[in-house]
Amino acid sequence: MQYGICNLSIVPLRFEASDASELVSQVLYGDIFKVLEHRKSWSKIRLAFDKYEGWVDNKQYSELTEEQYTDLSSQPLQLTTDLVDFIQDNDKQLYTIPMGSVLNGTELLNHTFEGHSSCAINDKSTIIGTAFSYINAPYLWGGKTPFGIDCSGFTQMVYKLNGYALLRDASQQAMQGEPLSFIEESEPGDLAFFDNNEGVITHVGIIMQDNYIIHAHGKVRIDRLDHSGIYNVDTRKHTHKLRVIKKII
Repeated sequence: MQYGICNLSIVPLRFEASDASELVSQVLYGDIFKVLEHRKSWSKIRLAFDKYEGWVDNKQYSELTEEQYTDLSSQPLQLTTDLVDFIQDNDKQLYTIPMGSVLNGTELLNHTFEGHSSCAINDKSTIIGTAFSYINAPYLWGGKTPFGIDCSGFTQMVYKLNGYALLRDASQQAMQGEPLSFIEESEPGDLAFFDNNEGVITHVGIIMQDNYIIHAHGKVRIDRLDHSGIYNVDTRKHTHKLRVIKKII
């Protein structure tokens, strides 16, 4: 088995081994993974954090030994907390890195970091404040950063920055936590999931106070939440049908 670490800021994780293939997620600086299949130009990987799989360009990661991977896997994640920060290599060259980048492997990569970071497991009350850090971030299928993010990437990164692990896709996240029967039972920081006409869960957002929700739809935005679903305050229409509410924390 081979192992790797992302040594660049934001690396595309693709459905197939091609630059033209669908973006399924992103690998952020410091993320570690197993290499499931290695080809001449591409590798199929499985991320350590959420076990998500996809293809990355071989030029966009550094190899790790099994011992290094095991050691990094056992450590609490040290994450950057500013929207944008920098790491520096031995040649004094700077690399921009987005919020939520992992710093545990910085020394292995011969990089230095002097910004703000955290490895704390925070109280549930901090979830909404973190979510506001992404407000107005444009929607990007497969995205996980303030420069482009999808609905489940948004919830995953907000929870990750507070010390909690969510799976990658909305349908996977809906399998986690404790279901609640009514909106009235929910608290700020709980997750609301929404399905399509076929009953497939396709959307997720974070519940706020007073029947509001923050979610990624066109951009990270705030809308009303009622028993039917999400009511868009701009178009004055319901955009998503409520399926279930989950308490994760």
